[in-house]
Amino acid sequence: MSRLAAVLLLLGLVSAQSCSNYGLQNGSACLCPTGFGGSDCASPGCGGDIFQGSHRALAPGTLPNANASDASCSCEAGWGGTGCNVCQTSSACQTAFSTSGNAPSSSQSISGAQSGQNSTLTCNSAARVYAASQMSCQVLNPTLQALYPLAANLNIIRTLQPGFSPLPNTTSFGSAGTVFAQLFYAGVEQFYCLADTCKQDLATAGQTNWNCQNLKCTCIPKTQFCGAGVSDLTGTINSLTGTLAIECDNATTCAFKQDTLDQLFGSGGISLSGCMFGECVAQSVIDTASDTTTGSGGTTGAQLSGGVIGGLAVVGGLVLIALAFLVFGLIRQRSARRTKTDVADGSRLAVEWSRVSYVVSAPSRSWFGGRAREDDKVVLDAVSGRVAPGQMMAVLGPSGAGKTTLVEILAGKAKSGTTSGRVAFPSANNSTTAPRIGFVPQQDVLPPMLTVYEALLFGARLRLPESVSDAEKRERVEGIMQTLGIAPLRNVRIGWGGDVGGGKARGISGGPDVLILDEPTSGLDSVSASRVAKVLHAIAHDPENPIPIIASIHQPSSQLYQIFDSILVMSHGRALYSGPGGFAPAEYFAREASGVAPPYQQGYNVADYLLEVASEPPVALFQLHSEKTAVHGQEEGDGSEQDTASAEKRGSPASQTTLAKAAPAPGRSKYAATFLTQLEYLCGREWKILRRDKSLFFTHIAVSSVLGVFCGGLYFQTGITIAGFQSRVGCLFFLGALIAFSSLSALYNVVEIRPAILARASNGMATLSAAVRCRALTNHSNNNCFDYVSLQFLFYLNRRRAHRPGSTYWMAGLAHDPAHYFKFLFILVLYTLAMTLFNFLLGTFFHNGGIAILLSALSALYQMTFAGFFVHLNSIPPVLRWLQWLCPLKYCLEALAVNEVGSGLMIEDTLSGVPVDVSASLIMNLLFGFGSNNYYRDVLVLFAFIAGFGLGVIGIVWLRVRERR
Repeated sequence: MSRLAAVLLLLGLVSAQSCSNYGLQNGSACLCPTGFGGSDCASPGCGGDIFQGSHRALAPGTLPNANASDASCSCEAGWGGTGCNVCQTSSACQTAFSTSGNAPSSSQSISGAQSGQNSTLTCNSAARVYAASQMSCQVLNPTLQALYPLAANLNIIRTLQPGFSPLPNTTSFGSAGTVFAQLFYAGVEQFYCLADTCKQDLATAGQTNWNCQNLKCTCIPKTQFCGAGVSDLTGTINSLTGTLAIECDNATTCAFKQDTLDQLFGSGGISLSGCMFGECVAQSVIDTASDTTTGSGGTTGAQLSGGVIGGLAVVGGLVLIALAFLVFGLIRQRSARRTKTDVADGSRLAVEWSRVSYVVSAPSRSWFGGRAREDDKVVLDAVSGRVAPGQMMAVLGPSGAGKTTLVEILAGKAKSGTTSGRVAFPSANNSTTAPRIGFVPQQDVLPPMLTVYEALLFGARLRLPESVSDAEKRERVEGIMQTLGIAPLRNVRIGWGGDVGGGKARGISGGPDVLILDEPTSGLDSVSASRVAKVLHAIAHDPENPIPIIASIHQPSSQLYQIFDSILVMSHGRALYSGPGGFAPAEYFAREASGVAPPYQQGYNVADYLLEVASEPPVALFQLHSEKTAVHGQEEGDGSEQDTASAEKRGSPASQTTLAKAAPAPGRSKYAATFLTQLEYLCGREWKILRRDKSLFFTHIAVSSVLGVFCGGLYFQTGITIAGFQSRVGCLFFLGALIAFSSLSALYNVVEIRPAILARASNGMATLSAAVRCRALTNHSNNNCFDYVSLQFLFYLNRRRAHRPGSTYWMAGLAHDPAHYFKFLFILVLYTLAMTLFNFLLGTFFHNGGIAILLSALSALYQMTFAGFFVHLNSIPPVLRWLQWLCPLKYCLEALAVNEVGSGLMIEDTLSGVPVDVSASLIMNLLFGFGSNNYYRDVLVLFAFIAGFGLGVIGIVWLRVRERR
């Protein structure tokens, strides 16, 4: 390329860039928008009419207002607006067209060659556009007027169908669906804008809305708005991009809306008043135009980002998955209820255990895990025994003998130490089904607000198969109550002191094959203890379905001792005697250990004598028992290969378990009820407890009322000044912080009911997952009720009048329309659920409730710090700024604030004597750093926190939460 060509090309580029008002380059000249002329399109037209095009007179300098007296720039009859561009009468259009020298031939229509028919011109003075319309409006805004007190006018050219304009490229400009706008201040153009891909929306009666894309604006240097005035708006004006909306009500009022302008001047954008509309168009174009939405495309309203749309799709997918699981659960529940199951199969199991040992490892002495093996504690040492169907065995021994450990191992409870040996459940009919073991711990956990009947029915519904009808379950409960002799107490609440009858009955209500009890008579008087023992004896010797019963007894009375069929005496983790009960143990020691064991005195309680022998037994007694079990190993089970073979002959291999560290629980039965049934009855019981706990209910009401009055009075009818808006956000922050701290009750709730959940899971009543989800649902609903009452204070004065409200929300003067109110509540519900699950996570991860409560309180303080109220989010040092993304309260507060300013809240204040009338969204961004379009993003983030905390709870429950004794 030659130097001359390069210079010419450079000159051409300069020339191409020199057309103002987004005029089009036409060789060395500019094709100017309607109403402008000159070599660079920088001079507005003046006088004349728009049909004159480039021959129109231009303004000599400052452009006067419409109908000015300046003869050099006065509007002709029938034309008005700034620059005289807006037609006012049809005759003005017809006259201007006729005198322009561009009259069509007889074969052409003045509406364009496309129509093919003659028609006269008319002036369309409505806001709707048919071809290309000019509009001129006054800009009246208190903030702008404070800075720029002189008259400001906005001219807008809207082109819909340029081919229908009388003179395309003269009375119209640009392609279909374009907008050109120019703002004049004191007769001088300040800036101009262009947008395309416009769509005219006529869907709303009486309104005409234009929605355009790809907005761009240019500030004219050295004008009042762009450097020469009190405030330089160059950066703001040049940064106007994105979507443009021009909304008119077909009268004289319009709005010029764009995101940045909405932040500056409110959701209504720049208000335009005194608008004049006019376009010269053929009557045939108006007659044939449809009344539907027209234009070149585009969208209306705010657009959701791709990330938000993707997030909403994920949430929708999760909801569909949840619904699918619900449907699957209903199908399984119905199938299980239709399946016929024989609850009492009469398998008649025995219980055999051989050389069962249990060792608790000593803690390590160093950071590297080193420890001395000799420091390990031996709790059980090669204990063997057998109980046949229809027999009732008592495990005796002093404290620390290992009684509880033995019965827990036989019941299949998970232990924290190392267990070895063999436990078998041989069946007379070689049944291959897993035995149903009923275990009653020494201290059972029962809800004090339930009655005896309700507690038993709850156990029956979860322990009995789904195929058993609810009516039959109720009959079984009635029968058990009659057997236990507690039928008169059916409607008596269990109470905080517990109820032994109810607790022990729950252990047998499921019809177990083996019943194991840990000190069932502890805390009872002799009469009650004897009654319990007689009931157990009757169950063991049931002629139709006898079952083996094993119970550890601490210090039985003489009458209680004589009820048991066999006795196992333990001391220091080893067995001293295993055999028939009654006087047989005393005769055994008198015969086999004469001179070693103390002699038995006639008339003395045999149980007391056995405890005396076991308290300080000579070593010879242990050796004697070991020798006896070695001689009679085939009968008592010594763990030898022959004994194992004989056991396999008596029972199925499925009924035997070899114990080792981390071995599965022996004979652990599957859950009789489906997951959905478990969730149904667990939640039903919790709701019943919540309804009956009057102290909790009235405490919540009282606290809610006090907080409602306090919060509503503190932020009563906050103003719309800058300080008032800060108070509004303060009210929202107070509500979020209240939820953060009140959710500590969820953590305490988990710590409190953890033993009951573990007991239910280990007894085969309900899965840990169902129990935890039930607590999350009921506790979350309870917290929501508490928080809602704190927002909706009980003493409503008058709901019908917004200025006389009685709730915190209305007292504070927050957005009163239903849409924003329910969006407000929706955010609080999401945040409450997130904090509830977070506290559940802490409660399940830490066994020590004090540590969990401390961490929860510290996390609440952390959230308050990084929520954006006490410190501007953008002013946080970069090294710490990332912490805000881990703060759920930040997203809650931002969403609540965005919801509040989204109602069209405007700030009316005075700064240094200058009136300020701007959108609250701008103040929100300046004071707190919140984004005005972040509501749905915050909703998705809160959903992510809920999902994350929920998955964490489920994972910890599966990995860590186990009943280990």
